[in-house]
Amino acid sequence: MPYTVALDAFHGPLDLLLYLVRRSEVDVLDIPVAAVADQFLDYLRVMRDLDLEVAGDFLVMAATLMEIKSRALLPADAADPADSDKPDPRAELVKQLIEYRRFKEAAGALEELAGAQCARVPRHESPDAAPAAGPVVKPVELWDLVSAFARLVRETQAAGATVAVDDTPQHVYEAQIRERVAAEGRVRFRDVFTPPHHKARLIGIFLAVLELIRHHGLGLDQPDPAGDIWLVAVAAPLDVAE
Repeated sequence: MPYTVALDAFHGPLDLLLYLVRRSEVDVLDIPVAAVADQFLDYLRVMRDLDLEVAGDFLVMAATLMEIKSRALLPADAADPADSDKPDPRAELVKQLIEYRRFKEAAGALEELAGAQCARVPRHESPDAAPAAGPVVKPVELWDLVSAFARLVRETQAAGATVAVDDTPQHVYEAQIRERVAAEGRVRFRDVFTPPHHKARLIGIFLAVLELIRHHGLGLDQPDPAGDIWLVAVAAPLDVAE
C-alpha cells in the first residue's frame, strides 16, 4: 500500500487500553483482562490492515495482556500453590494505566483552558468586528474512528470483495473530502466512503481522513455517544491581542 500515516496519532498502547476500559464501563482497578485482550488484538489487526507500522510497545502490551489472560484462565487446581501469595498480575498494569489517565486528564484540562483563551477577543474591539462563533464540536477519540472504520470494512466486504489495486494519490482523496465538508458543513464519516468499496480504496480514504484531521482543520463530532461520527470543518484558532 502506498498510504502511510504516523502511528503517533494514536498515542500508544496505554491510550488504547484506557479507551477499551472506558468503553466497557468497568472500573480501571478491576480490568476484565480476557475481554480487553481480545479487543486489543482486534485493533492491532485493523492497524495492520491499514498498513500502519505497529510500534513495538503495542506488541509488548498485547503480549502482556495475553499472559495475564492465560494466568486468569488456569483452573484453580492447576495453579502453582506458591502463586497464592503473589500479587494480582494486573497490579503493575493498573498502576501504569492510572498514572497515564492522570496525565491525560491534566492534558485535557490544559487544552480546555487553551481553547477558552483562544476564544477571547480584545475588550476594545467593536461587536461588529467579533468573528462568528464556529460550530461546537464534541471531541471524538481516534479509536472511535478506527472502530467505525472496522465496522464499515466488515459490512462492505461481507458479500465478498473483488481484489483491486487503487493507485489514487492520497492528496486527491484529501481534496475531495475537504471540498465536500466545506460545501456541506458536516458530512457523516461513513458517507465519505463512496463506491466502489474495494478494500484498498477504503483504506486510502480513511488515511486521507486521518491526515486531514491531523493537519488541515478537519474535526470530528459525535452528538450521540452511540451514534454516527461526523466530519466537520474546524476554524483556525483566533489570534489573541495583547
